[in-house]
Parts: sequence; C-alpha cells; structure tokens
Amino acid sequence: MPCGQPDSGAAPARYVLGVDVGSTVVKCHVYDRAAAVRGSSYRKVESLYPRPGWVELDPEVLWSQFIGVIKEAVQAAGLHMRQIAGLGISTQRGTFITWHKRTGKPFHNFISWQDLRSAELVNSWNNSLLLKVIHVIFTVLHFLTGNDRYLAPSFLTFSTHQASMKLSWVFKNIHEAEEAAKKNNCCFGTVDTWLLYRLTNGSVYATDYSNASSTGIFEPFTKCWNPTLCNLLSIPVSIYPPVRDTSFNFGSTDAEIFGVPIPIMAMVADQQSAMFGECCFHPGDVKLTMGTGGFWNVNTGEHLFASRGSLYPLIGWKIGEEVVYLTEGSISDVGTAVKWALDIELFTSVDETAEMAQRTADSQGVCFIPGLQVSGDDPYLCASFMGLKPSTNRNHLVRAILESVAFRNKLLYDIIVKKVHIPLRTIR
Repeated sequence: MPCGQPDSGAAPARYVLGVDVGSTVVKCHVYDRAAAVRGSSYRKVESLYPRPGWVELDPEVLWSQFIGVIKEAVQAAGLHMRQIAGLGISTQRGTFITWHKRTGKPFHNFISWQDLRSAELVNSWNNSLLLKVIHVIFTVLHFLTGNDRYLAPSFLTFSTHQASMKLSWVFKNIHEAEEAAKKNNCCFGTVDTWLLYRLTNGSVYATDYSNASSTGIFEPFTKCWNPTLCNLLSIPVSIYPPVRDTSFNFGSTDAEIFGVPIPIMAMVADQQSAMFGECCFHPGDVKLTMGTGGFWNVNTGEHLFASRGSLYPLIGWKIGEEVVYLTEGSISDVGTAVKWALDIELFTSVDETAEMAQRTADSQGVCFIPGLQVSGDDPYLCASFMGLKPSTNRNHLVRAILESVAFRNKLLYDIIVKKVHIPLRTIR
C-alpha cells in the first residue's frame, strides 16, 4: 500500500519520527517504543554558492528532501503513516530565511550559518566607537550589581555565524523584505520555524528556546528577543516568532502532506539535541560533536554562564519548568577541511585518510592552519599550509589536516577548563 494512504486496518500509532536537518545531510529515523531504529533514510543537503563567501540553501529543495526522507524511512520500516504517533525535528542553527506573512513567499534563499556576506558589517560594528561605549556601560553595570546578565554585553562582539548581522544585511539589501517588515508582513525563521510553518500549511508560526538562543538575537537571561540589539541593528522586532518549550505540542502536519495528520511534538537545535541524546543531563557534562564544524557544549545547569571570548551561553532545552543552560565553544572547520581535501583530490575516499596519516611518523613539520580559529573570528582570515618542503607529499598534508582537528580541540578544551568554573564530569 502506498505510504500515506488511509488504511482502516492499520495498527495503533506507536512509532515516532526523528528528523535531523543538518549542514551536510537530512536524515530520518523511525523509532519504536524501545527506542530501537526500525527504518532510516537520508539525503545530502545541496548548498548553493552564488558568490564567493555566500552559502545558501534552496527552500523548495530542502522541503522536498525533508518530506522525502520521512516517507522513505516509514516505508523502509514497513509501516503506515497512521502508525506514527509523533514527529520531532532537529535542525542546523543560525541558518534562516524571511518570507511574506500573507503569501508565504520567501524573500530570499536560506542564508546558511556558514555564509560570510555580513563580514564587512561585522568588522565595522566590532571596531565601532558605539560598541566600545556599550562595553564600558555594561562593564560598569556588572561591577556595580554583580549580575551576570550585564557581563555578556560588556564584551559583546559580532560574528558572521550569528543570524543577527546577516539579518541586518537582509534589511539593508532586500527592498521587498524591508517594505514587508514596515507593514508587519515579514516573518523571520530558522529552519525549524520555516518547516513548522510549511508542515502546518501556515497555521503555526513558532520556534523553541534552543533554536532562538542560537541566533544571537535572543536574550537567554530574560528569555526574550533582544529589543535593544534589534534597535541597534535596525531590525524590526515584529518579525520574530513566538518561542515555545523544546518539548511542546506544536500542532499537527496538514493531512494532505502524508495522508494523515502527524503531531509535531518537539523542535530542537542540532547541538542541543546531540547534548540531550548523549544524556548530558548534569552540570559538568560535556558533549563534543565533530561534523561540518566542531562544537563543545558544557552543561551549566540552572546557571547561565557568560565568559569573555571564545565561549558563549545558550539555552540547552526548556521542558515545562526545567530550563537547562549550556556554554558552547566552536571550531568552524572540521568536516569542511576534510571535504576540501577530498575535492582537490588529496585522496579519493575519506576512509583512506587514517592509513595515509599513519604512513609517516609525523607531518614533517607541515601545519594546516584553518581560516577561522578558536581564539578569534576574523572572517577575512584564509586557511594555509605552513612548513612545506620539497619532500612534502600527500601523506604529510593529510596528516597535518587531521592533526589540526586534534590541536584545535585541545585548545578549546584548555579554554573551557580555564574559564568554566564547573568541574567537568564526562566528555561524550
């Protein structure tokens, strides 16, 4: 029987779908009550590079991939859509889109968290007199009150990874979005919000705390979109979605999509989702993910921890009255560096890299320096190899790339140990 067609004899709904929309793949797993995977499917995410430094996703292609992996996974599990009790969605963070509230038509493609179009704005703001004044004001407020709410703004710097500056770029460069916002007809959404909007045929517009806190526009201390930051960047506050708990009944999918309505019961940002999935539930638990980039997350419990440079506070998840906070440090290039080496044919399969690296005792003094470092975020820095010699071969280059991942993880670990005043319990 075709997937999604009504079947009065279908078994009771007792399976759940987990869909992850990452930077590299969209994948779906079907879980039974014992949390065993009954069926899976994945498709590669197709990134677009319309200009140097720009990284985009076609929303219609992403939508097609999202629906496709769900249908394929349910079919692979030998199930009917009527047997699906709920859907949970995990998404890449910082990637966003804006669209017209009335028509639902996007004003532009998804702008990826990897996109560098806001680099000039970022540098201009980070070097501005106004930002220095803000630092002084909040430093004084923190000194007088001791309240950590004033600590983060006292060393606020902007990054190309954050949605804030790229959103500011949108309103400076896309006239249709600016005009719609003036008429309260512009919607902003990270990937989760846009998928929810499409799945419910435009009837539900929302995000969760984990995704909101990852945009750089949401104030984790007050748990609200930051009006002061929006005013500074000339971003209308009216464009933002309501923020709900991570575990929440967000409504059901439109019945025409899968043949039956499926409840959407959770939305979560991918790094926070991985943190939860690794059972890092206690203060001092650490999760390390190495995918497109590298992400260290430290559970700080009920306390929001702000640190100068390199680390930033996030909301891990909110479930009912429980709010769990995280401190995060990131490495921009992990999988991207390996993929680049594959694209220029340093090897033909990633499986070869371990053997190539082990063919030589060391990298012969060759170092690979990625473009963005743990200790800073200058979007104009370029990656480079150092220490090249006439005797340097592919094995040395591959070993240097892999070593760079280890070195940067060790650097970030040292920063966490030094700045996070919570004993680390486990690293998963």
